[in-house]
Amino acid sequence: MTTTPQHALPSGFGARTTATQVLAGIDLNGRTAIVTGGYSGLGIETVAALAAAGAQVLVPARRPEAARAALDARGLADVKVETLDLADLGSVRAFADRFLAAGRRLDILINNAAIMASPEARVGDGWESQFATNHLGHYVLTNLLWPALVAGGGARVVALSSTGHKLSGIRFDDPQFETGYDKWLAYGQAKTADSLFAVQLDALGAGHGVRAFAVHPGGIMTELQRHLPREEMIASGWMTEDGTVNSVFKTTEQGAATATWAATSPMLDGLGGVYCEDCDIAEPTVPGSETARIRGVDAHAIDPADAARLWVLSAELTGVNAFA
Repeated sequence: MTTTPQHALPSGFGARTTATQVLAGIDLNGRTAIVTGGYSGLGIETVAALAAAGAQVLVPARRPEAARAALDARGLADVKVETLDLADLGSVRAFADRFLAAGRRLDILINNAAIMASPEARVGDGWESQFATNHLGHYVLTNLLWPALVAGGGARVVALSSTGHKLSGIRFDDPQFETGYDKWLAYGQAKTADSLFAVQLDALGAGHGVRAFAVHPGGIMTELQRHLPREEMIASGWMTEDGTVNSVFKTTEQGAATATWAATSPMLDGLGGVYCEDCDIAEPTVPGSETARIRGVDAHAIDPADAARLWVLSAELTGVNAFA
């Protein structure tokens, strides 16, 4: 297997492309997709686009009643909802067991659910909540669903990362922030973990026909910001005092496009293990450039050695490894 270059194709799409546009001409009838967090923000837009293209979509949700109501309100009554709490590995295992018991194959898995810059909290075996929810929960989910992914015959897994990855690499000496918590460094580590997860999953899965991609969806105002005070968002330039959102932010339809593209585009056949943004493979970050904080992928988020090391750590923490 050759390594996919971390350089734009180019795809012909861009930052303002929508999920519906990237699916133009693509028929997903007969395909099964799972989208975590698929009932709000980017997730529900991703679900709507995949369903409109013919896919059977399943949305695992910590609050299934709320998910059902939100999907019904969007006219997505045919989308299935199941219970899943990514911070509870027992819940993850129960969901995976139910899916596998049904004998279904899985063609698309989009690990979209996330929390950002949340107050310090511990879940599982004392795990820092952002690392546990954004990375470990999805790591376990993907590994447990591995038989269904292989059965899909050409399945794709998409991990939602972010430019937040630029804030921190993996703190292998203290991944749980036991020596002092910083909400943004914790988020940065979690988003780096999401990217490295895709790198290693692709390395392990390509020989089985399963490819993986990391995705930065762009800046979008969604429920992801629920832990951020308005004053902090104003100070960061995300919005003005009167609540006007910075014009660089995408709409949710645009924000859902890159994950949808990575999950379905024929342009990516035979490729994988790369970080994508604006509906294309991203370029490596140019250190010191004016766009270094907001564009491209930093070397630490696609480093194969760190990706393999994180996989080992994740397996040790959770006791789950489909490739052991």
